Amino acid sequence: MEAPKPQTTSDSKLHFLDYWRIIRIRKTVILAVFLLVVLTTTAVTFLLPQSYSSTVRIEVKKDSTDIAPLLMGVQQEAGFDPYFIQTEFEKIKSKEVLYEVIDDPGLDLKAKFGERMGADAYLTTAEVYPFLVQAIDVRQTRNTSLIEIRVFDEDPVLAARIANSVAAYYKTNRLNRSGGASDSSILILEQQLEKQSNQVDLVQAEVDNLRKKLKIADIDAGGLVSTLEPQVIRMIEQDRISAKALQVRYETMLKQLGSLSPKELRSALPTTQPDAQLLDLLSKLSATQNELALREGELGPDNPALTKLQNLASNLNEQIDIRVKGILKSLEVQAAVQAANIAALENEVEEAKVREADLTESYRPYFLAKRNMETQQRVYETINLRIVQERIDGSLPKASIVQVIDPAEPGVRPVRPNVPLNIVLGVVVGLMMGFGLAFFIEYLDTSVKTIDDVERALQAPVMGVIPQNVGALIDEGPDSPHAEAYRVLRTNILFSRKDPAWNSLTVVSGGAGEGKSTTIFNLATIFAQQGQRVLIVDSDLRRPSLHKILGVSNSMGLTNFLLKQNTLEEVVQTTKVPMLHFLPSGKLPSSSLGILSSTQMKDFVKDIKSRYDFVFFDSPPIMGVSDASVLASAVDMALLVIQYRKYPQAMTIRAKQMVEKVGGHLMGVVLNNINISQDSYYYYYSGYYYDYYSKHDDDPAPKSNGEAAAPRGERSERGGVEIKKKY
Repeated sequence: MEAPKPQTTSDSKLHFLDYWRIIRIRKTVILAVFLLVVLTTTAVTFLLPQSYSSTVRIEVKKDSTDIAPLLMGVQQEAGFDPYFIQTEFEKIKSKEVLYEVIDDPGLDLKAKFGERMGADAYLTTAEVYPFLVQAIDVRQTRNTSLIEIRVFDEDPVLAARIANSVAAYYKTNRLNRSGGASDSSILILEQQLEKQSNQVDLVQAEVDNLRKKLKIADIDAGGLVSTLEPQVIRMIEQDRISAKALQVRYETMLKQLGSLSPKELRSALPTTQPDAQLLDLLSKLSATQNELALREGELGPDNPALTKLQNLASNLNEQIDIRVKGILKSLEVQAAVQAANIAALENEVEEAKVREADLTESYRPYFLAKRNMETQQRVYETINLRIVQERIDGSLPKASIVQVIDPAEPGVRPVRPNVPLNIVLGVVVGLMMGFGLAFFIEYLDTSVKTIDDVERALQAPVMGVIPQNVGALIDEGPDSPHAEAYRVLRTNILFSRKDPAWNSLTVVSGGAGEGKSTTIFNLATIFAQQGQRVLIVDSDLRRPSLHKILGVSNSMGLTNFLLKQNTLEEVVQTTKVPMLHFLPSGKLPSSSLGILSSTQMKDFVKDIKSRYDFVFFDSPPIMGVSDASVLASAVDMALLVIQYRKYPQAMTIRAKQMVEKVGGHLMGVVLNNINISQDSYYYYYSGYYYDYYSKHDDDPAPKSNGEAAAPRGERSERGGVEIKKKY
């Protein structure tokens, strides 16, 4: 029967759960950054001095007169120009305007700003300018040509006075610039006009001298000067074109008539080339032939009258042939004449062009001088017209270009700092920075976070998920809420074995402190609690820790057996779990660091597998020493323990590769130290039974029917108790 396909969640839901998981895990960072930003913003807000605001509104227009200019047509109303408004913003805040405000004795800004700065003497104008610019805010009233000049100051009265002064000095500055510009520009134009007049006189004198020198008949001194050769060339060219047309006509006619028979020529010539003599001969021949046709029936062949008519017809035919040849010859002569005429006309054209080029070259200085004179004359007229225009425009009354609409008044309440706005901004910025820092830390964190990370990076299944703060199950008891996680792990191991005979297992990890010792001890405890005979071997010879969990001595153990100092019965110890036995690591001599890769270790593994249902080997971190790799290759199965959010994924990938490289059978991965209460991603893996056991913590424990009897010949005492039974 085909297994049902698992339901897949949508990507959007998965993304939302991922974001929510990051927020829950990094909530401390988010809260810390949020509180820091909000408290800092609040403290700075209340520490800042209070400022009042005063605003003056002015209407600003481009420079114009009350009536339209006389010489430039109708004055059109200028539309809205955002660049003009922006330019005026900068002019209002310019030194040309604000320096006058600072130097105003009625405001006395140098002394007041000096007192605020703690200066003993007055500040200079340049020193006050940066503070005044910072206190002024210029903006435009939306969809209008009104400008708001807003001034902020601790003194509301001073803020209003400064705002009104800025508007007044800006208005005066605009009026001065618009009135003085016309007088200065007229003076400059008049000077330029005088220079241009002298230049025109010089150029005119040069033109006159060249005209006399070259003897040019330039009747209209202001018009264009040219020679007669172009007209002659045009007339000759027209004659040449006519001759060429006649030549083509005669040659075409000769070509067409030459392809005709004599009889056809007699019919075609009268229409193509009319000739009176030919027409007369053809008429006489036609009459003779008609009379001959009438007499042939009446007269005999030898009749003198008939013979006379025949001779007359023969003479007429000869005359017609001679005349046809004469006409054709005449056409040939006419074609030749036209060809000669064309050649003569072409020669005349070339001669006329040569004469034209010579004349043009000799007249060139005059033409250039005359063109220069015309240019200088136009410049003179343009300058003169502009002077007249400026004089007329300057005499016209000016329109009001700056008008104060609403004068500034002292503020009623302070506007800076805006406490509610600053706190709200602090809250928003704090949340943004908190969430941003949390997600940035999450982005930099390359450790294992989810089951998907493990299966995607390692291509290995997750066999179990172990909650956080799990202790030794031998102390917590079989009803511990943590025990179910190991029962799930045990079930997955049993169902994932490729060979039912596999009964030896080791747990490895990439780095130290990932919980492999606790994992293998609790896993062995679960197997023993299920009634299976289990031996757990502390094969971490460098940093043994399982004897501390059981509270037994580590003075004698695996190393003593492998070095043949003690027998197996002497080093194996029992525990308070009836079916669980323990083999400590023992003391490791410095001369026997590679003892796990010895033949004795291989024989021990083979022998101990036949004595117990399951044998579990603890091992050191696989990235640190070679012992873990040796154990992974010697036992049937291996589990990789990965602690949640501790080491980078690259280390775990390397640990997996090392297990596979030595030929170990990696069953899967165990995720350790998961905070079920904070990370909802893992709740569905272990949260149900965790809650289930938590609800039954207060229920009375069921009465035991008695502990299972230990195997015959064994004693369940700690502290180096020897096994008396022969396995």
